Amino acid sequence: MAFDFKKEYKEFYMPKNKPNIVKIPRMNYIAVRGQGNPNDENSEYKDSIGLLYAIAFTIKMSYKGPYKIDGYFEYVVPPLEGFWWQKDNKTGIDYKSKDKFQFISIIRLPDFVTKKDFEWAISEATKKKKQDFSKVEFLTYDEGICVQCMHLGSYDNEPITINLMHEYAENNGYELDITVSRFHHEIYLSDPRRCEVSKLKNVIRHPIKKIK
Repeated sequence: MAFDFKKEYKEFYMPKNKPNIVKIPRMNYIAVRGQGNPNDENSEYKDSIGLLYAIAFTIKMSYKGPYKIDGYFEYVVPPLEGFWWQKDNKTGIDYKSKDKFQFISIIRLPDFVTKKDFEWAISEATKKKKQDFSKVEFLTYDEGICVQCMHLGSYDNEPITINLMHEYAENNGYELDITVSRFHHEIYLSDPRRCEVSKLKNVIRHPIKKIK
């Protein structure tokens, strides 16, 4: 049976639809940075997704890694994630100003995948697909203490869930800690192209710190 990050790390990928506080360990990601409205037809965001999955599947099919079953490590490619922010916005993101969105699209890498493996995958995908992958980077991120919650439904309704998260954090002695290096974080568990809006699922995570 293939290793599935969502099942093995439910505390990170499958929280309940009520807020909780969690410490996120250091993780490595495939990453692509960009800006602009993600809903635009030819957006940088949509381009970033194609780049990420091309590299993610090149690594998956490379049969590398120390945990091998029948010669290779079987795993399900982890879900698409994203860090989002807007300049000078220290409370999250303004959903009414999507043209000003800044983002880092990411897909988690298995722990055994090294930067050298990543660089090999970039080279391999470039040769096979005849495509420019220079925007794709190897990103190590130590997220730390966060408040998170499963959000159900439209992305535009996320502020309702976010308000509950912030209230929960404050009631437990924490305050929001969004900075130039700690971001509004989303993990997408549904494909909006194949799922009714009312049934969309994504994890929302915000960095927090103890109130002094």
